[in-house]
Amino acid sequence: MSRRIVQVDAFTDRPFAGNPAAVCVLPEPVDPSWMQEVAAEMNLAETAFLVDEGDVFHLRWFTPTVEVDLCGHATIASAHVLWEDGHLSPGSIARFRTRSGLLTATREGSWITLDFPATPVERPVDPGPVARALGVPVEFAGATRFDVLAEVDSEAVLRSMAPDMTLLEAIPSRGVIVTARAGTEGFDFVSRFFGPRVGITEDPVTGSAHSALGPYWAGKLGRLEMVACQASRRGGVVRVRVEGDRVKIGGQAVTVLRGELLDGGVSA
Repeated sequence: MSRRIVQVDAFTDRPFAGNPAAVCVLPEPVDPSWMQEVAAEMNLAETAFLVDEGDVFHLRWFTPTVEVDLCGHATIASAHVLWEDGHLSPGSIARFRTRSGLLTATREGSWITLDFPATPVERPVDPGPVARALGVPVEFAGATRFDVLAEVDSEAVLRSMAPDMTLLEAIPSRGVIVTARAGTEGFDFVSRFFGPRVGITEDPVTGSAHSALGPYWAGKLGRLEMVACQASRRGGVVRVRVEGDRVKIGGQAVTVLRGELLDGGVSA
């Protein structure tokens, strides 16, 4: 039995930029091992699987090596596919049941806005190992629910980094978010994200990282609405709005590929 799979570039308005994610809407639950095999075959930062449960879609995210608890760009991609392929009416809210609770997505024009839980820095950590792994001085390092967040001196420093992935993999977190105040006009802050422990060397645009970056920069800049740039090779633009213990994360999306998986998997 075949299953449709759609590849979407998220946090961009043009193909071959932003962060690619695969999206597979399933008619029924399937064996998680099959989902992991499909994610490894797609070899993208994330592959999303959805099952319609009536008023909500059950959403799971897989990197090529592990299932993860929260992913922004694959959620943007999922909402985009649900609206574009007629699983949801254009003006409706996309509701997702996930490992991180109920998440929603809304659409206004070409922009999709996610409602995510804030994951602020919970405690400082020793910046030494992070600085050695990144190869640049670190002004601050702290642990969030998922990652280590590190601030460096400038956008120029952030863009020039060539981290040591072996040292980064030894840091006990999902990944390392590196950020700096923006030097490019039109942006408030910039970031990069490295996740070798979960099979992602450098993620092009990491929506979930902005659940931490939003509160962090809101505190430093003194405002709740910001525009961010993730300064990977592909690059991406993220709108961020902090609302108490939630963060609204906005981005655009474009479909680049449609195909069929010829093995439909094993029903759970």
